[in-house]
Order: sequence, then C-alpha cells, then structure tokens
Amino acid sequence: MKITRCLQVAAIAAAALLMANAWAGSKEDFDEAMSADGLQKIKVKGIDVAYALPGATLAGYNKVIIDPIDVAFHKDWDPERTGSRFKLSAEERENIRTGVSKIVHEEFVKELQKNNSYQIVTEAGPDVLRVEAMIINLYVNAPDTMTAGRSRTYTVSAGEMTLVIQLHDSESGAVIARAVDRREGSDSGMMELSNSVVNASEARSIASIWARILKKGLDNAHGIKN
Repeated sequence: MKITRCLQVAAIAAAALLMANAWAGSKEDFDEAMSADGLQKIKVKGIDVAYALPGATLAGYNKVIIDPIDVAFHKDWDPERTGSRFKLSAEERENIRTGVSKIVHEEFVKELQKNNSYQIVTEAGPDVLRVEAMIINLYVNAPDTMTAGRSRTYTVSAGEMTLVIQLHDSESGAVIARAVDRREGSDSGMMELSNSVVNASEARSIASIWARILKKGLDNAHGIKN
C-alpha cells in the first residue's frame, strides 16, 4: 500500500509539473497534456481550464477519497525572513508547505461533508470518487515565521497558488476529469499588514472556493439545487 501510494504521488506530481511547464510554454502542449486519457475541454464556471471524459458523470458517486495534497513552491520563490536579510530555512519552508497542504485538505473535507452531503472515506468502492490534487507554483509574499521582535511588513496580496486536480473512479483508476486553476490572494488595492494569520486565512479562502466548485459539480450531477 505504501509503495502504491508513493507511485500515485509521483504520478500526480509529474503530471502537474508537465501541465505547469506546458502552460508556461505553448497552448498546444498544454492542451495535449490536459486531454490525455481521452478527455475533452469543457467549461466550468470559476475554473481556468477543465477537461472531462465524454459521457462521464459524477452522479454515481456518493463517497469521496481525498488524497493528501502535495505542494510545490514557485521556482522563483526564494524569500527572506520578514524584517531581515536571512533566507528561510529548510524547516521554515517545509512548515509553510505542509501548512498549505493541511489547509487545502481540510477545506475540501469540510465543504464536501457539509449538510452530510458526501461521506469522506479511505477505501475504494463502486460509489467512491477519488480526488487527487496538488498545489503548484505556491508563492507566499512576506512569509511570517513568528520571530520575536520581527518588523512589520505590508503587502498588497498574500501571494498566489495554482491547483491541479484530477477526479478518478476509485475502483478502475480511470480519470474522469482534470482541471487547473490559478488564484491570487485578495487584492484590496491598499497596503495591508502581512503575517502568518493573514497568509493562512488567504490560503483557506482560496481552498474553500475550489472545494465549493467541486461540491457544486457533485450536487449538479445528483440534481441537488444549491
């Protein structure tokens, strides 16, 4: 089981990086990566790009497996500690990465379980949808490491991150849909105090939007009015 899980994580990571690189490159390469497994482009309100298997439906899924969320920083992200010229340590970077992973996973679980809509499970089954997601290009502006006596730092936005998500039939492993969506922290147009609480709140707000879009897709398939 552990080996299988490692292979699954490696597969989604490779796919995510391929999509990110293709997106930064040519539209043709990106479309080719997204349409793998016979998927075709569709429109999903609130999502930058989405592809789905023709004729596939989410109507048969009442339970959901949410895989652990892997997180990759933007290749150009190499920040200094807030109020200093020292780079973040490996431990501090890992704390940010795992923190974002936990926040995104929690928001998907919370939203899908709202009003007892969908049961979160860990075992595959005929009525179980598997959600495989990854955050790429995570860029945190003015990361706060909670150092005593730190300087006040003001930013316009907390940063940005991109979701790469694939929906699978849990038994067959077939890909039903995949999507990519980039989000930035809220931009009030004014300089605001940046700290760990604000950064976490922005990440949670973005993750909540993605979770609501997924739940709406499931609800629509089941004829549930939102």
